Amino acid sequence: MSMSMLSSGRAAVAVVSLGLAACTALAQAAPATVDAAPAAVEQRSIGEWLTRMHDASRKRAYTGTFVVSSEAMLASARIWHACEGEQQIERVDALTGPPRTTFRRNDHVVTFLQDSKVARMEKREALGLFPNLLQAADTSIAEFYGAKRLGQDRVAGFEADIVLLKPKDKLRFGYRVWSEKKSGLVIKLQTLDVDGKVLEQAAFSELQIDAPVRLDSLARMMNKTAGYRTERVETLVADPAAEGWALSEPVPGFRSMSCIKRAPQPGMPPSTMQWVFSDGLASVSLFVEPYDAQRHLKEGLVGMGATQSLMRRSEDWWLTAVGEVPVATLKSFAAALQRTRK
Repeated sequence: MSMSMLSSGRAAVAVVSLGLAACTALAQAAPATVDAAPAAVEQRSIGEWLTRMHDASRKRAYTGTFVVSSEAMLASARIWHACEGEQQIERVDALTGPPRTTFRRNDHVVTFLQDSKVARMEKREALGLFPNLLQAADTSIAEFYGAKRLGQDRVAGFEADIVLLKPKDKLRFGYRVWSEKKSGLVIKLQTLDVDGKVLEQAAFSELQIDAPVRLDSLARMMNKTAGYRTERVETLVADPAAEGWALSEPVPGFRSMSCIKRAPQPGMPPSTMQWVFSDGLASVSLFVEPYDAQRHLKEGLVGMGATQSLMRRSEDWWLTAVGEVPVATLKSFAAALQRTRK
């Protein structure tokens, strides 16, 4: 399984190191304040909050530097986002670590790996990247999360509403969200475990909203592959039932969103199937491939920030479940996944 398929976290494309100064700046952040907000703001439903945040991430041009931190890592990236009608394009530069630039235009993604001079092209429904919080338009979100405005704060020089998205069960994490007051753009996001502890934080350290970022200019950069060896990652839409897989029972709140496989390669073993589920905010990917004793050495659990992974053998198959959800949720998916044919 390739690492690009495992990039399910919202900040996965920006996992790079930062220096001690950034750590200090984050640690010294001022506390939030409680304010007397207009009644209309206080009474917004979770659907109204999420729609406002989602629209801002798709309908506003912006550029900035965002920082991702957890106990295990501290990382940053630079982002440029432009839009024109339904057309979306963005560029994300990893600031330290292996140099890498990722462009996305709608569902077309090109990743430039500067060290190897490789430009990797593929189709993906989304990068799952901060600040786009909403993973899917799902009217059932209110069944599993509640929303409460906590107050206001300043982030990267912008006034923001602080909104708590609290889960109603133990199968999903909560979120504390800083939404820029005028636009609704998410400018800071904390993922909270079932006890309310911060697992991971993503925040803009510098931001310009309605920046002069041109869609055509980013598109030209995306197409400039001269000097790079291009690799096309071909994926095919897959049907879990046709592949011989099903869930014996659904995991509450999570709906099947997509299923893909890499296009078959001559002389290569069958490719990994990726089956994606979402509850509208959190997502889980189930990667299923034939068991290989030389590669699949150890079952277990791995966690980094909010992203949890479960590896398990099931007879002749190997399952890797990845998601920004509690381990119990991954175990529920693993227990429900069944082979329906030999």
